Amino acid sequence: MKLGSAWALVRLNLKRDRRGAVSSIFGITVGVASLVFFVALGLGVANVVREKIFPVDATLVDVIPAQLNLGLLGGGKLDAPTVQRLEALGGVERLYRKMNVRVPAVTIYDGDFFGRPLRMGLEVLTVGVEPEFVAQDVKLGDFKDPGPGQPIPAVAASRLIEIYNKSFAPARGLPQLGPAMLLGFTFPVDFNRSFVTAVAGGRVTSAKAQLVGVSERGLLAGITIPLETARRLNRESGVDADTFTAVVLKAKDPSAVPALVAQVKDMGLRVDDQERRLSENVGAAVTITTSALALLSVLICVLAAFNIAHALSASVRARERELAVFRAVGASRVDVATLVLGEALLLGVFGGLIGAALAFGASVGVDVAAARWVPDFPFKPTTLFVWPPWLFAAGLVLGIAAALLGAVLPARRAQAIDPARALAGQAT
Repeated sequence: MKLGSAWALVRLNLKRDRRGAVSSIFGITVGVASLVFFVALGLGVANVVREKIFPVDATLVDVIPAQLNLGLLGGGKLDAPTVQRLEALGGVERLYRKMNVRVPAVTIYDGDFFGRPLRMGLEVLTVGVEPEFVAQDVKLGDFKDPGPGQPIPAVAASRLIEIYNKSFAPARGLPQLGPAMLLGFTFPVDFNRSFVTAVAGGRVTSAKAQLVGVSERGLLAGITIPLETARRLNRESGVDADTFTAVVLKAKDPSAVPALVAQVKDMGLRVDDQERRLSENVGAAVTITTSALALLSVLICVLAAFNIAHALSASVRARERELAVFRAVGASRVDVATLVLGEALLLGVFGGLIGAALAFGASVGVDVAAARWVPDFPFKPTTLFVWPPWLFAAGLVLGIAAALLGAVLPARRAQAIDPARALAGQAT
């Protein structure tokens, strides 16, 4: 039987039983729409977690001192010899040193804050990093130690700006800030001074910090300054200015990270993977939830397959004499089965396409509703969904698979029709 003839017969049969066709398509549509919608939502939420809330570079390993150093493991503190050993490890492309300013610091701001008067005091955490670590995000001047009496170049964390804009600023009537607005902003900082904790003996070092960029690598709860500036401030305060707080190893390839972590631990050091683990845990929770909803969607499609099996079986029974005549004029068993499977294929295609379209439309509605009625919050995305092309293809394939699965038994029943007995009015 030619393809054109089979296609014409399939369309004719579906037109004669429009109610049954609509009922069969409805089940597939619901299942496919649910699957595509929830998978797109899961991908979108996971994307926000990975890229905004816990942005993790897969090639970076944060090394920190051991909590307990027994002096027997060849490590324990990040001094110059240990840093040299870390740099020589296999798989390391680059090493970046970090040093906290080891005394507390406060900022007391009293003046114009982007058009609004502001008087506020805050505790400030400060970490010094090598200039190359944040070089790509420095937009103003050079990120190096300016020396005593000069404004200290500082980099703010992009996530801190997001939290300020979505939580802190609206509650206090302060202006929204963007990275470009912050460039050149200067504020006072007093080192070796605190509002809440005791300070070490020694003088208070008063300085000014000037924001020169915003970076995902910036310290979340404070400011990031040049490493040499941090060392100078520690020396001026009479505290340790020789050992480092952390060392960031950049691996040559993400696949080299596990072996690199093992070598670091063999040296008696630790790996600070808190954000990585948080990202993985949240991602796993999202994946489990998405998988459960996807499984529910697949079960809906299985129920749709049973509905299609019932509808096509009834159609085959109702058309036994017609199919018998078809066989009597020369059609083979394969031709008869092809007609039934062709009807199921068309139902699956329509159900899959309509389901995917409904899921996409529902996602647009959810995004519009979220933008209009859900208040701003930190890391609120412009869309909650991600739509890779393969997802639409998967929805279509699921619809077709469910329909063909339901058509298997009816097709075999149609193949088993005996033309002579059916035309004689006897049951087959």
